[in-house]
Amino acid sequence: MEEKRRIAAHRRARLQAKQSRAARRKLRWLAGKQARYQRDVNHQISKAVVSKALRHSCGIALEKLRGIRERITAHCRQRARLANWAFGQLRLFLCYKAARAGIPVQLVDPAHTSQTCPACGHTERGNRRSRGEFCCRLCGHAGLADHIAARNIRARALGDAPNGLGPKVAAAMPATSSLASSE
Repeated sequence: MEEKRRIAAHRRARLQAKQSRAARRKLRWLAGKQARYQRDVNHQISKAVVSKALRHSCGIALEKLRGIRERITAHCRQRARLANWAFGQLRLFLCYKAARAGIPVQLVDPAHTSQTCPACGHTERGNRRSRGEFCCRLCGHAGLADHIAARNIRARALGDAPNGLGPKVAAAMPATSSLASSE
């Protein structure tokens, strides 16, 4: 997928440099092609997530990613990659497919999910050693930062109750299920 995005960006740059009527027409066609491709991939991803949630009879937890493009600072290549994906569309597809299948979807506030320790609850920026590593400075709990964030999103979606099931989700799910997290 990265290779396809890189080729399309190079092609757009060449066409934009020409500035002819045919080049503008081709650019519009390319924009439509890319939008159709992204919509298809978002449908495939949402279908896979919902079918996995159905197989495991669990719900789906997502972060509320409002204003993510404005908040993120990234290098030039990374910026183009992040700005070129339809997060809102993916969430919309996930929500309607989950509703059709009867799976609960919980939207969670993303604040400090990757800085909070799931073992002791200590929140500190220093808990993140690097971009991919997490190590709690209070209790020493360590792991991959993405896994820690996923566990925190799951706990927030469940209401962070001591028994593991929050009041909102417990009524909608069987007693033996767990909530699958997705970012």
